[in-house]
Amino acid sequence: MSADPDDGTGAAGSAAECGEQLERPLPEQVRSRVVEYGSDVLGGMRASELPPVLRRVARFEPRRRARLAGPQIAAQLETDKDFRSRVASRVEQVWPELVEGLRSGVVPPAADPVAVAACAYLVRPEGWAAIVEEIHGELEHRAGAQEADAAAEAAESARSQLEQARRDHRAETERLRSQLKEQRTEIADLRRRIHAERGRAREAAQQAERALKDTAEREHESASRMSSLEAENRRLRTRLAAAETQVENARRAARTGRNADEARLRVLLDVLVEASHGLRRELALPASVDSPADLVSEGGSGRTSLAGLPDDDPGLLEHLLTVPRVHLLLDGYNVTKTGYGTLPLADQRTRLLSSLEGLASRTRAEITCVFDGADVDTPPVVSGPRRVRLLFSAAGETADELIVRLVGAEPPGRPIAVVTSDQEIVSAVQRAGARAVPSAVFLRGLDTTS
Repeated sequence: MSADPDDGTGAAGSAAECGEQLERPLPEQVRSRVVEYGSDVLGGMRASELPPVLRRVARFEPRRRARLAGPQIAAQLETDKDFRSRVASRVEQVWPELVEGLRSGVVPPAADPVAVAACAYLVRPEGWAAIVEEIHGELEHRAGAQEADAAAEAAESARSQLEQARRDHRAETERLRSQLKEQRTEIADLRRRIHAERGRAREAAQQAERALKDTAEREHESASRMSSLEAENRRLRTRLAAAETQVENARRAARTGRNADEARLRVLLDVLVEASHGLRRELALPASVDSPADLVSEGGSGRTSLAGLPDDDPGLLEHLLTVPRVHLLLDGYNVTKTGYGTLPLADQRTRLLSSLEGLASRTRAEITCVFDGADVDTPPVVSGPRRVRLLFSAAGETADELIVRLVGAEPPGRPIAVVTSDQEIVSAVQRAGARAVPSAVFLRGLDTTS
């Protein structure tokens, strides 16, 4: 129990307390323990009993009080005797034997030095400053011993590392000596090779000198032959001029006789044309027959070719449509996405086919429009006669492949124009002899001819 202020023991303690002071601050460990005890006591004190400077932190939990208000608690314990006596009473309740021993002048040998110093500082029996000072020295001695042990361990580790470094150095020295020996051997081998290469270089220089002499002799011989060849060339040119004169004379004579033959041939051709027209009317043959493109879906193949104006010429489409029997192939989605790609696919197809129907009606050209069949579940059924052939690529085949197959189905010599901006299709159809027309140029020409 704590000493009553009116008790003789308390008076003696107060007298002892007034006569003793610490020569230096508390060790950090002891100060932390004292602050911890003071923080625990703050939580159980009434608001009216709390020191004014500690009322703000009294509501905190003990660890937080000790962490945030440690210096204030330590200062209050040093200056406020009432607060220190309350903390001492709590310590006496927790460590009754230790406090009793301190008051009787006997320190338990197995007690924690930090707890002993904290209790002595708070209870302050006679000789408490000496006890704290003695424990302060003991703690310093322990810290010095720990530092000495740490230094000894560090020195031992350094010696081990030094020994290992020495072993590594010896091994590295042996390795470098071995490498030096190998390099010396290699240098000797390289010197022998250099000597041999120098000999070869001298031989090569001698061969080069002989080659230069031979070249000079051949150049002189070539110059002589060139002179003779130039003389022979002049003689042949003279003979060629005479032969060209004779050929021109022969052509004039043949042209005079050919004019009469051409007149007879023209009359015969007119007769054959009129006979073919009469035979068509007599046999009631249709005006046109199936085109090769009609047979592509059944597996036809062939080649085609076409030449025309530059790609950026505004009259390119009109020029192509005036070529007799021209076949106009369109990469459908490439054209629609160039002109009106924001529309749904079905509306793109409808708009393009409507424009192509009008173009086919005006020009009577054969027009085939190809779409990728992967974009439609069921190809639309064509109702009524159409002037534009509409094809969808089959399963496993792209529209690009179908266009190339259409071009290959045409006979050699027939003019074919492929409307697309796809460079792969352009390269493929150009190799087959077809003319590629950019989609943007076609759309501009289509607006012009509308």
